[in-house]
Amino acid sequence: MAPFAAIALAFVRPDVYHPRPALVVTVHNAPASGGVAGAIYRVLELIVARTADSVLCVSPDLEERMRAAGAALVGRALVPADAVPADAVSAETSHAIASGGSAETRAVSGADPDRPTVLAVGRLAAQKGFGTLLEAAASWRDLRPQPLLVIVGDGPLEAELKSLATRLGLDVRFAGHRDDVPALLAAAAVFVLPSAWEGQPLILQEALRAGVPIVATRVGGTPELTGQDAALLVPAADAGRLADAVRAVLADPAMAARLRQAAAKRADALPSQDDAVTAALAEYDLVTRPRRSHRHHP
Repeated sequence: MAPFAAIALAFVRPDVYHPRPALVVTVHNAPASGGVAGAIYRVLELIVARTADSVLCVSPDLEERMRAAGAALVGRALVPADAVPADAVSAETSHAIASGGSAETRAVSGADPDRPTVLAVGRLAAQKGFGTLLEAAASWRDLRPQPLLVIVGDGPLEAELKSLATRLGLDVRFAGHRDDVPALLAAAAVFVLPSAWEGQPLILQEALRAGVPIVATRVGGTPELTGQDAALLVPAADAGRLADAVRAVLADPAMAARLRQAAAKRADALPSQDDAVTAALAEYDLVTRPRRSHRHHP
């Protein structure tokens, strides 16, 4: 909707009594790549960049892009995940954190309780990189006990991903939509975020709060969320590096413990919903203050 607001403002004729409204825009997504969709996005992006009083972006790469497009004031948007109530994770799940197994996870996956679960959560779409994750999982079959990959979510690539899993001969559970993701995260041996791009992913914030060992791609805003210690970060679309990182966590309990501790520590610094509201109001106050001062002091 931001491009339409920017276009509408172009037709506003302000006067001393009716100043032009301020426009603060948040940018949450990377542009479509190529084609007609990419060209249209670029035009709309330029309109927003050159019309908005402030552009708030969810990742450093988007900030650079909007500055290059001509945005006068660029800052960071805060996108907090919902807080998880203390009773959302059962006592049994909390007890099972160290082993990576729980009744909740087994109910989803049908897994043997002695098999570690590698958990991924997200929309089954190209951006999320689940095809790369499946290719990585093909190299774990020599591990004993063999880990089980559980993918939670649905989306347009579901049939394609299931077909790929079959061709690769993988033992994968596609769990569909779930309402108990916090419990599943807490009980997983590893959480994997294999995305081609992310801003401030809510599921990654939930994984940090769950204190689960994380393997993720070094894209968008992910490194800023995890820091250097709370995840193993690998290049996007690199199945070999992704597989090696997951294997390293599964094979090294001390590494897994360090990642858990770092994730829990990092979670303490995540923004809350109150932080996001305060930041948004402060930004709007910033861009409107000169106008108010001008009106009050002619």
